[in-house]
Amino acid sequence: MAVVQHELTMSEAADLLSSALPGHRVEILQGRLTVTPPPDGSHALALTWLVVAFDRAGARKAGLRYVQGVGLWLPTLPQDFAIPDFAVVDEDFRDAHVRKNCYAPNVFRLVVEVTSSNWSDDLGPKVECYAQAGIPVYVIADRKHDEVLLYQDPVDGKYAKPQHYKRGQSVPVPEVVGVALELSVDTLLDGD
Repeated sequence: MAVVQHELTMSEAADLLSSALPGHRVEILQGRLTVTPPPDGSHALALTWLVVAFDRAGARKAGLRYVQGVGLWLPTLPQDFAIPDFAVVDEDFRDAHVRKNCYAPNVFRLVVEVTSSNWSDDLGPKVECYAQAGIPVYVIADRKHDEVLLYQDPVDGKYAKPQHYKRGQSVPVPEVVGVALELSVDTLLDGD
């Protein structure tokens, strides 16, 4: 009996993991497979609150859409992609479909990550990947360190040092996103 062995590509391995681990988020960041567990209640509530906040700020009327768990194709390596927790995208983002339910980075105006047990990915590789992709604004609700970080305006594929916001403060959404809004640090960290 002949046995045929086939080495999986990174993309094939990601697909298998996604099928085997329902509710988990599988991404390829800088050529490395990452798996994020399902969100806890506070994480989910923070994302729901963001939908309401951007809706009240008139994002749809401004020609924007806000989405959760939509793939972002990354230019870092050929198979790299991320699935941000929350993003503000151009109204016609669906026209920028690349593959695997991922969209080109040029339609993303803001990406938000709420940290989970794999917080180091949000604070390390994703900062680099999102900057290289040219994402104008990256907000991290860093529940590990109890603060919110704001990265913006990448230059030559790098963000400058982030602005740090503590509890009791609000994070101003940069003008480039297209809506005027302040985000409560406490709500980003705890949900509403």
